[in-house]
Amino acid sequence: MTNPHTPAMAHHATSAKNPLAIQFDNLEQQRFAASLGMWSFLATEILFFGGAFLGYAVYRNWYPHAWAEASRQLDLTWGTINTAVLLGSSLTMALAVDEARQGKSRGIAFFLMLTMVFGTAFLGIKAYEYWHKWHEHLIPGTSFVWSNPATIGPAQLFFSFYFVLTGCHAVHMIIGMALLLIMWFKARRGDYTAEWHAAVENMGLYWHFVDCVWVFLFPLLYLVDRA
Repeated sequence: MTNPHTPAMAHHATSAKNPLAIQFDNLEQQRFAASLGMWSFLATEILFFGGAFLGYAVYRNWYPHAWAEASRQLDLTWGTINTAVLLGSSLTMALAVDEARQGKSRGIAFFLMLTMVFGTAFLGIKAYEYWHKWHEHLIPGTSFVWSNPATIGPAQLFFSFYFVLTGCHAVHMIIGMALLLIMWFKARRGDYTAEWHAAVENMGLYWHFVDCVWVFLFPLLYLVDRA
């Protein structure tokens, strides 16, 4: 016999697919906790990338001419294309969130797939850029080749920042795409409804953050003194 004074427990027993976890009283409370957790995680990510950007700013101030010289070795065309691709993925991710709020499982799956397609294209272009830098011996280390001996040290420093920053960004994208794939399967299964789709919303926050990081990386790495 159900006790009327325990509504949370009664709610848990309504369906095997009920998304409400036992430690929460209702879905709204659970949604708030999930959102708070994601924002807290993103705050730590801001600290991580913020420290890297600070180091970049210090060294760029110390070696402005060498930084500009090294930046010109990056392919501006591919960087611009990748920026457009990533902004496109932000759009499709936002559309997936909108579909989730309406409880449209097929729409969620469709736009998540498009987001993964854009993400794959971005990583493919970045892999090509890495290969090109390796082919031109612009990987920092003993095999690094630079035409100007006076700036070879700062140039290696620039490319160190380039590979670390873009590499960390790529790792975040790979993790995000793995999560998108899991969510795509769940969307196909109909796990997300208009009442409960916090995972899709939080994934949207994560993906937009990754896109915002690239929006900063692109001018800092590709547009140094291009004029």
